Amino acid sequence: MTRYVALLKDINIPGQPLISMDDLRAWFEAIPGISDVSTYLASGNVLFHSANDNESLLVSELEKTLYSRVNHSVVVILRKFEEMQRIIQNNPLTTVKTEEKNRMYVTFLSDVPAFDVRGSLGVYSNDAEYARVANREVYVYSNNYGKTCFSNTFIEKKLGLKATTRNWTMVNKLIEL
Repeated sequence: MTRYVALLKDINIPGQPLISMDDLRAWFEAIPGISDVSTYLASGNVLFHSANDNESLLVSELEKTLYSRVNHSVVVILRKFEEMQRIIQNNPLTTVKTEEKNRMYVTFLSDVPAFDVRGSLGVYSNDAEYARVANREVYVYSNNYGKTCFSNTFIEKKLGLKATTRNWTMVNKLIEL
């Protein structure tokens, strides 16, 4: 059994019906081969075990299940629990001071970006905000994430991939659960 973290995009957003975490847990538990389901906050963080170790098939099954329940597409980004630990350990933003960690974010990508677009975010970096691509993640530092140019939409357009973002505190909390 593999332990996964599912990071859902476009769940409990304005204009869409609110999904209870009890319902979300039940929908995951109803999928054959999935067990030990838990959720964290109402922003779409689901931890679970699965006998299925084929990530693309699992993502497809989860997205189909969620679509059938909420009647709109929900992007599912999966990471194995061990990958989440490595994401924290391999943080390229090592110069960020401890008291500024609340300005750090990780954008989880659906795949590794093509080589020719990986550096495309660097030209938008400055002293107040910058981004570093590493594997299937973009590490973002921003003094004001609400106004950052490194939004999910921007990163998706520049890299040509689906994405969802979590703050650094959330990323760390998910591996503690």
